[in-house]
Amino acid sequence: MTLSKIWVLAEATDGKVSSTTLELLTKARSLADTVECVYGGGDADAIAADLGAHGATTVHATGDLGGALAGVPVAAAIAAAVAAGTGPDAVIAATSYDGRDVIGRLSAKLDRTALTNNVDLEVDGGSLVCTTPVFGGTVDVKTKFTGEGPFLVLVRPKSFAPEPSGGGAAAVAGLAVPEVPAGARIVNRHVEEREGPSLDDADIVVSGGRGLGEAEKFGMVEELAKLLNAAPGASRAIVDAGWVPYSYQVGQTGKVVKPTVYIAAGISGATQHMVGMKGSKNIIAINKDAEAPIFSISDLGIVGDVHKVLPAVIEQIKAR
Repeated sequence: MTLSKIWVLAEATDGKVSSTTLELLTKARSLADTVECVYGGGDADAIAADLGAHGATTVHATGDLGGALAGVPVAAAIAAAVAAGTGPDAVIAATSYDGRDVIGRLSAKLDRTALTNNVDLEVDGGSLVCTTPVFGGTVDVKTKFTGEGPFLVLVRPKSFAPEPSGGGAAAVAGLAVPEVPAGARIVNRHVEEREGPSLDDADIVVSGGRGLGEAEKFGMVEELAKLLNAAPGASRAIVDAGWVPYSYQVGQTGKVVKPTVYIAAGISGATQHMVGMKGSKNIIAINKDAEAPIFSISDLGIVGDVHKVLPAVIEQIKAR
């Protein structure tokens, strides 16, 4: 049994659809007869082909928001569609800044429960069942909506693999935005400079932790990442210490990654960190403590001083 219609909150930057949007569209195809997108922006035509290729038949677009953050106008527009009887059975969004903003406001407007931090979804008896990790990711709990829809759901990035459906470009339809109070507006954007792949999409990730000893030693992590065409990552401990920006953080309160290879250098393996990377295909851990928790999920463990192991690895790669 499937739902009749699901709306996926689409997110895009400079005409490029976010990977999380494509992941959610892929999953939504197995949950509903009709999958559509709702989008806050004026460039829906530019992303309609990509959205359609992953299963969306229609993109309900608000048009240019004039610099306003998506939360207020998009939530108001979806709530109006629900009130008019043209809304979906469920609204699914990624656990992103905009996703949380829209779903939170929509929950308040519709007086509907929102289930967050989910990693899987299924349909049971005309309702959605969400799977949510608890206790630091050690236990999965299934929760079923028992009230009336629309069901409001937030899903963790990397919970599903994006797969094209072979569909054509989605049709673009206007989504009316009611008059809403003026909220926060975007006045400027600053793009962080980086070399190599992004942490979200990298096939190889090299992360460093407190075991590096001092901020300057993170340079070894960045050098190895550059040699491997990988993205550098970090544990929460060194982000909180100010060694690297928050954008590097891997973990429950950072980014969830699922690369082919994940190298953890000087990371002991706090539960919140492992939640963010344990889905990696191959995990390599370097730590001088043989009892470090990170070794319990590693495919290859190196018990040794990270200050000796990393330079040796870098030297060997450069010698090739």
